[in-house]
Amino acid sequence: MTPPASHLPVLEAIGLSRHYAVPAGPFRPKVALRALDGVSFSLPAARTLAVVGESGCGKSTLARQVTFIESPTSGSIRLDGRPVALHDRLALRAARSQVQIVFQDPYGSLNPRKAVRHILEEPLIINTRMTAAERRERVDWMMAKVGLRPDYAARYPHMFSGGQRQRIAIARALMLNPKVVVADEPVSALDVSVRAQVLNLLMDLGEEFGVAYLFISHDLSVVRHIADDVMVMYLGRAMEIGSRDTLLDAPLHPYTRALITATPQIEANRRKVRELLKGELPSPLNPPSGCVFHTRCPHAVTRCKAEVPQLRAVAGREVACHLAETLVAQPGTPA
Repeated sequence: MTPPASHLPVLEAIGLSRHYAVPAGPFRPKVALRALDGVSFSLPAARTLAVVGESGCGKSTLARQVTFIESPTSGSIRLDGRPVALHDRLALRAARSQVQIVFQDPYGSLNPRKAVRHILEEPLIINTRMTAAERRERVDWMMAKVGLRPDYAARYPHMFSGGQRQRIAIARALMLNPKVVVADEPVSALDVSVRAQVLNLLMDLGEEFGVAYLFISHDLSVVRHIADDVMVMYLGRAMEIGSRDTLLDAPLHPYTRALITATPQIEANRRKVRELLKGELPSPLNPPSGCVFHTRCPHAVTRCKAEVPQLRAVAGREVACHLAETLVAQPGTPA
């Protein structure tokens, strides 16, 4: 039986890895920094997958791989079920038009020397055969869609507030009607007063355009508001993947539990006993053997030090933990 169109994966990552050769010190050979290490996921059309984790876990590196800014060291990417030829320039150009990105910093992602109209027309000039009149009409329409007056397109980025600049960045990402938009911490640089406005705009446009979001964030309150599904990452690997409510209300992986219990909660029924992690985040230059989380995990056993756990289905989600079946997800005791 064919699944509904809304549940077909529009973007799939299979075993994505990205290693960087970095100097180990003076007169020493370079070593591999494993920023991303075998991450796989699928993103259905018109849904939002949030990627969460500590700084340095590989979230932004993942964003650069799926937007084809960088090529992965290994692994593959599929769009609409078809593999993307990562070493074919024409194939990459076509794929890039279908996967766009909204960067974290609205002050650095827009060219200050160009008027907004030129910024928004540029993707159309490069990727379409629209006439100048058609491009102008498209820009005016998109400006209105993101809540800005069309005549503002004649202005330069420095004439806008941070929230308005991010609206322009969202408009640029949607100019080519992409299938996927990667939002890399899109509201973290904005004032608290405008974050909800931008998040609601993303959700409304996603529903209207049928676009799927890969939403990267460290803020679980934002994730709870916007995500359909969540992927938790640690040291370049996926620890747990599942629906938003499953992961945030009944986390199973010890790292997911630690992330969620570390998040302040206003509502008393959402507060949980804090699960403290021991030690510091290991260096990706020298990751631990076996499960990369075992050096900080309160449940680690000998097997965790020797064998890398693979994602497998447990209790309605995928989890990479040898002890997943024995770690019954508890809602927690109110603090």
